[in-house]
Formats: sequence, structure tokens, C-alpha cells
Amino acid sequence: MTRFTKSIKDSIFNTMDHIQSTFLAIICLSAIFKIIPLCSSYPTPSNCTDTGRLCTSFLAFKPSPEQTLPVIQSMFDVLPNDITVEGNGKGYVFIRKNCSCAYGMRKYLTNTTYTVRKNNGSVYNMVVDAYDGLAYFPTNFTREGKKGAVVSLKLICGCSSGLWNYLMSYVMTADDTVGSLSSRFGVSMDNIENVNGIANPDNFTAGSLYYVPLNSAPGEPYPVENHTVPAPAPSPSVADISGVEENHKSHAIYWWIIGGLGAGLLLIVVILAFVTWRSSSCFSRTERSHTAGSNEKISHKFQILRNTSFCCASGRYICGSSGDQQEPKGESTDQQINIPKVIGTDVFDMEKPLVFAYEDILSSTDGFSDSNLLGHGTYGSVYYAILRNQEVAIKRMTATKTKEFTAEMKVLCKVHHLNLVELIGYAVSNDELFLVYEYAQKGSLKSHLNDPQNKGHTPLSWIMRVQIALDAARGLEYIHEHTKPHYVHRDIKTSNILLDDSFRAKISDFGLSKLMGITNDAEASATRVVGTYGYVAPEYLRDGLATKKTDVYAFGVVLFEMLTGKEAVTRTEGNVMKTAERRSLVSIMLAALRNSPDSTSMTSLKDQLDPSLMDLYPSDCVFKVAMLAKQCADDDPILRPDMKHVVITLSQIMLSSVEWEATLAGNSQVFSGIVQGR
Repeated sequence: MTRFTKSIKDSIFNTMDHIQSTFLAIICLSAIFKIIPLCSSYPTPSNCTDTGRLCTSFLAFKPSPEQTLPVIQSMFDVLPNDITVEGNGKGYVFIRKNCSCAYGMRKYLTNTTYTVRKNNGSVYNMVVDAYDGLAYFPTNFTREGKKGAVVSLKLICGCSSGLWNYLMSYVMTADDTVGSLSSRFGVSMDNIENVNGIANPDNFTAGSLYYVPLNSAPGEPYPVENHTVPAPAPSPSVADISGVEENHKSHAIYWWIIGGLGAGLLLIVVILAFVTWRSSSCFSRTERSHTAGSNEKISHKFQILRNTSFCCASGRYICGSSGDQQEPKGESTDQQINIPKVIGTDVFDMEKPLVFAYEDILSSTDGFSDSNLLGHGTYGSVYYAILRNQEVAIKRMTATKTKEFTAEMKVLCKVHHLNLVELIGYAVSNDELFLVYEYAQKGSLKSHLNDPQNKGHTPLSWIMRVQIALDAARGLEYIHEHTKPHYVHRDIKTSNILLDDSFRAKISDFGLSKLMGITNDAEASATRVVGTYGYVAPEYLRDGLATKKTDVYAFGVVLFEMLTGKEAVTRTEGNVMKTAERRSLVSIMLAALRNSPDSTSMTSLKDQLDPSLMDLYPSDCVFKVAMLAKQCADDDPILRPDMKHVVITLSQIMLSSVEWEATLAGNSQVFSGIVQGR
């Protein structure tokens, strides 16, 4: 009996071992297909050296049934025409993204944002599951998911060395082989092996990411009208519904149609009455405004936003006193100015900007050609355009960015200042949102500080730097002190300070959820931390509390950049004994100032100054700017000055610099810089 019992126990244990082994195998297979780093290594992007490199790349993605077109757009921050479909029934889509060599990481990556869709679970697991191996996300990210939260992350992309037009990121599955990829995408096996640096095709493993070299864009245009991801198998048929049920449905539909027509007619009557009343009110208000301000001159060519009284009208029509504004051409098509419903009339409770037709936007940017591309922002791409004989900058966003679009419209319709980039107008199509700004001819301050000569710019003279700093300080002071409500920018940096043709500075990119209303100095607003590493104040990074002093800290970093010509975060040179490391510019400059007690003993400070200044600066003014930057970048926000104090201090430094300039009238180098700056 004992032997029999032992036999049964052994059998049970053997069975359990088999079950356990099978279970582990299932987990490993699941990990392979979801790219969870259990049984396979996490995909890694390819290395790069040229941080200025920018190219077009593609990502192969197999969406799940619930990942519809709008979801894919939001996941990858792309437009519908950036998505194509594989036509062989495999269910893949191909996403076009701009790829660059990430600074500091030295890897080819592209940015996107992910919106958390449920409250429980780890954000890391959600990202890995959603992007199926394309995301490059830190494994130590342990934050729990909160529905509606937005997470910034990077996707793995690649840039070709020049042998092919594009590289496509592709996560291998168990059914894939080098041969199948070769025939599927029309590229030789040798090319696939060469671009991935693998000599043996058997080394390709499921769950790993590889690059597929391409000479043409993959896939076919996405069927936008369906708004669903193409599935490999067709939907089940409904032909077996009984005739009685069909008859019942037809009667129900009939009565629904009758009711809908009646309601529609009633709605049309109400709308016509409302429009008639609003039009008469608007034109009477316009006539009064025109009579009162007929002698005023507006310098802006588009004559909007300043001293205007845009009122009334839906997004398709403009009613105002600022000139001969007309309805945009081409209004008959659905691709025109259809303002999203979420953008309420309260957006324009102060003033209303000019509305442009989609065709005007498209033609003025040469169809959004790469030659017109100025750069990429957090929420969209910016293009140069000539619109109605005026140079402008157009920010292009996806329709999924309605929240950011609305936020910027609300702010820029109220806030106007010489040192803030002006909003000219906007346009909306079914799939895209556009904001039209005045054009800054000299680009960003960043491009004139960090290795300017390689970018075709002449280094800024001392007097130009002080003037730019003063301009930016005045713009920041304005949104802090002279608007109701006050605003906090939350992303002050050199790339967001633009220069016009006379090198006068204008703060930009302060909509799109980066401006936040505050009512008094003591009030702070808790929000998710946004901004740029190196400019973010320590208390904001720690507590998520944004105040005016948060902007003051970032402005201190900008002042340090203007003194040194270095970026906010620098990488030290490594050697045999010491590895390279990243250091903030603030820490470097604070160390230099500790060894520089005054303007006559500032050797350590001079060692950090921008060499392009060529010692052509007043030492006392340089020291004052450095000390002001130190005060602004103090760890304790209470000890930081407000922007009123900063403007006053910089104004005094500007006067002293002008006096110093007058004493160097014979120095041609100084005056060459002065002429360029005025």
C-alpha cells in the first residue's frame, strides 16, 4: 500500500513538473511576443555620433482591434497621411516619423507621447504592451498608471548611412525569417543582414528589433474613411437575420428619419434667427469701433489682434474692424475650417485671430515640403511660409492635439507684447490643426550660441547679448505681472527665445499647456512636470509645483548660456582614469563664481566665458550678469528675484554696456558686432 501511495505521489509530482515547465514556456513565448525582458533581451537602438542628424524613418506596427486610426495617431503623434497599410492581409501599418540622433544618448530615437487608458497597472507594462517592442523605455520606471496621464517616451528608429533612402524598425515574430522579409519588402537578404550587422541569418530571433532597408515608402494609403485598423480576417456575416426583425428595423429607421428631419428643420430655424441677431449686433459694434479708432495705425500687415474687435461669426467667417478681412477661399469643401466642438466660443472671449483656408496653408508651405521645415516642437512641426505676401511660421499639429491647440489660442488671443511672438491666425481641417505666427527671421537664440559659425551665424557681440536678455526678461515680466490672470511659462529656454531681423528677442511656444493661470504670488499649481532637463527648477522637479519663480530659475540658466555659449547640460570629456559625465551648466557656473569674488578677480569665471566674445566685454557688466544669473538659479525659490528686479538690473547693465561701447569707438571688431545687432 505504501509503495502504491509513493507511486501515486511520484506521478503527481512528475505531472506538476510538466505543467510548470509548460507554464514557463508559455510565459517565455508571451515575453517574446510582447518584448518583456524575461527570456529575450530588450530591443536596443543603433548607435550614432552626429547629434545634428535628422532623417525620415518608418516603424512597422501591428495594431490590435481596439487601436483604431485616432488611437494610432495619438500613440505615435502623427497625421493620417503619415500612416500606410500593408496590403497583404497581415494587418501591419507603417508609421512615418522623423528620426534623430538623441543628444547625450547617442542613439537613433524619435519622440512621442502615450496617454494612459486605465487606472491600475504599471506604466512600463502598459507602454511595452501597447507598442509591441518599438518603445525605448526605462525598465526602472515604476510609476502606477493613472487614466488620462500623458507619458513622454522614445521610439526606436534608424537613419540610413546613404545606401538606402529609409530604414524601417521591425520587431521579428516567430513566423518571420530573413527570406520572408526579403520577399515581403522587396529587399535582398544580404542588405538586411548587412544593415543589422549579422552574418548568420539563423541569429535572427523572435521578439528582437531589426532594421529593414527601403528605397521607397512602404504600404498603401490608409483607408481614412473606415477609421479602423484593417483586420486580417473579415467580420462575421449578418445575413441570417430574420425577415420579421428586418421589417421591424425598417419601420424603426423610418420613424427615426422622420423625427430627425423635423428636429433638423427646427434647429435650422433657430440657427438662422441667432445668426441674424448676432450679425446685426456685430456690425453695429464694428461701425462704432471703426468711428472711434479711424485715426489709429496698426503696423502689423495682417492688422489683427492689436486694437481689433473681432467678434461674432463662426470659425468660417470673420467680422471685425481691422480692415478688409474676407471669408477664406475654398470654404465649400469638408477639408476647410471646421472648428472642433471642444473649442468653445470662450476661446475668443477677448479677440479673435484671422482664419485661413486649408488650401492657403498647404500652398504657402509648398505642400509642407522638407525645404520649408523649420523644426519640430513638443506638439508639432513648424514650417516657413509666405501667406498673403507676409512671411509667417506655421505650426502643424494633429487633430488629437485639440487640448494644446485650444490652450494656446486662449492665451495668445489675450496676451500681446513686443517681446512675445504674436499669433496671426489659425486653420483647421478634419485631420489637422494649424497655428500661424509672425516669422522670426534670425531663428532661435540657441542657434546663435551653440557653435553658431557651423550654423552659418556670426557670433553675438556683448551688447547684442545684453539687449536680447533684456528683451526676453521684459516679455517674461509681462506675462508674470501685467496680464489678468498672470501666467507661468514653464518652458523658458534658448530654443524658445526667437530673434527678429533686428536681433530683438521674442518669447515663443508658451501655449500648448505650458501657460498656467495664477491669481497671486503665493499661489502655486500642482501639475505634471513639463519642461526641458537642465532648465527645470529643483522644487518643480520635486513637488510639481509651478510658480513664477520656476520661470525665474530657467531664465537664470538662459543667462548662463548667454555668458558661456554652452548648453544647459554639458558632457565632460572622459579619459582613461575618468569616464565622461553629464553636468548641468548651473553647477559649473556656481563653482566658477565661488572662485571669483569680484569683477577684478574673476579668472575662474573668465575661463567659462564664450571664446567668441574674444575678450571684448566690460568685466564689471559680465560679473553683474553672472551674479544675477546665480540669484535666479538659487535652489531656494524665496531667494530668487522676481522678473521686475531682473528687468531693472539688466536695464542698468545695458546702460553701463553702452557707455563701455562708447569708449571703444575705434575698435572695428566691436562695432561690426554692434551694427549686426541693431
